Amino acid sequence: MYQISATDICLFLVGVFLIYKISTNRHSSITPKLRGPPSQSWLFGVTRVLRDAEDPGLLYEQWASEYGSVFTVPGFLGEPRVVLYDPKAVTHFYGKEGFGYVKTPVSRMFIEILFGKNLLWAEGELHRRQRKFLTPAFSNAAIRDLTYVFYDSAHRTMDSIGIAGFSHNFGAIDGHPQVFDDFDLSGGAPFFAFMIIASTMFPAILRLPSKKKEALAAMNRMFSDIADQLLAKAKEHGNEEDKSVMGLLLKSETHEADVHMSREEIIAQLSISGYETTSSNLQWALIELCKNLDIQNKLRAELLQFGNSDPSWDQLNSSLPYLDAVVHEILRMHPPVFETTRMAAEDDVLPLATPVVTKAGKTVNSLFIAKGTVITTPIRTLNRSEQFWGPDAKEFKPERWLEDSAPRAKEIQGHRHLLTFVDGPRTCLGKTFALTEFKAALFVIVRNFAFEFPGGSDPVIGKYRGSILPRPKVGDEEGAKVPLRVRRA
Repeated sequence: MYQISATDICLFLVGVFLIYKISTNRHSSITPKLRGPPSQSWLFGVTRVLRDAEDPGLLYEQWASEYGSVFTVPGFLGEPRVVLYDPKAVTHFYGKEGFGYVKTPVSRMFIEILFGKNLLWAEGELHRRQRKFLTPAFSNAAIRDLTYVFYDSAHRTMDSIGIAGFSHNFGAIDGHPQVFDDFDLSGGAPFFAFMIIASTMFPAILRLPSKKKEALAAMNRMFSDIADQLLAKAKEHGNEEDKSVMGLLLKSETHEADVHMSREEIIAQLSISGYETTSSNLQWALIELCKNLDIQNKLRAELLQFGNSDPSWDQLNSSLPYLDAVVHEILRMHPPVFETTRMAAEDDVLPLATPVVTKAGKTVNSLFIAKGTVITTPIRTLNRSEQFWGPDAKEFKPERWLEDSAPRAKEIQGHRHLLTFVDGPRTCLGKTFALTEFKAALFVIVRNFAFEFPGGSDPVIGKYRGSILPRPKVGDEEGAKVPLRVRRA
């Protein structure tokens, strides 16, 4: 039987792309052509260069310095993608996210494959209504009442999310985790990477079989099975006053609910959690504290003022300024999501803080964006930009949050002038939840234990791509692991 090869797929895609370019040339005739880096491959543009770079943020920063605060990079088969490094344009972009700028078809398909049609997947009016419905579960009052949960299970992030969000213990503390441990997401990585790149123009490619996609689908099935159990359990022990995510979702099934969700949508919402992001943040926090033992000791000294007691929610957010500084410096240096990529749902005009020069040599103070244009905001680049955060922007320096040492950072909107939680109407709904969980976990861990790298020297930290989000790893070693020596403080 004839086997379809990667070459056959490439030739087919090229043919379809040529037909597409002949039939429509709307972007190039309306959207002004911008300067940008040359293509590194006729097939992949610069996408593989960015994917394989240890720090793609440095490339974006270099290109912004060379081509201006808004520039174009060639994507798959040369399709242009506009990159925003201009703070005024970024604010405008996030302000219209969900209506004016929406997820690309491939992004939505990927979220659907991984999590189902949840709040991350929803766009426009559906997203606005669902978000409004779920907001009470993530209010300050709700998180204040749940802070004790984060302390009780601070050393196992999955348990704190499960208990606080869904009144369900995932069993991590008992050594029986139910979620990610059984799945190796690194299988078939090269072909899956090709699928992701190619699907930016041909989303249907994500429907092709691959080992990594099957692992993601299997993980989604387990999410759904657990969610089904949670839903049945919650219905059995119904509580009209329940303000948790689960309680609110159950109310969406009642006749008087403002937002009605199908069973598929309810199950999908239950997969929204901060497991990957918060555990990644904790990994990076411990790595940075091992690199900077003086900072670790200074942090521990502040935490010990509470003795063996755990601070309240209010104390956690007002009486521990250095903990707050360390947490926000981790969020600045190591945002779990590196960039936001969206597609213009309608024609738009981007305002610019700094004029840019187009490819034709014309200086413009605003930029017309045609419907269908793909736009990227490089979160990690802007968080670590020397232009906005000063010459020490690439250094881990919590003290910057106790000083007014980066006045230009105030040009960037978002939580504490960071884009880690993005901005605008789609700002991370679980921001307060995530910050409280992160602070509580770090408080318990650093107060009780001291950490250092084994061997007396700092290892080279690389990036592991076999998980949902990139994880730290040691140099060329296999797996997402960075060994640390731990002792009682």
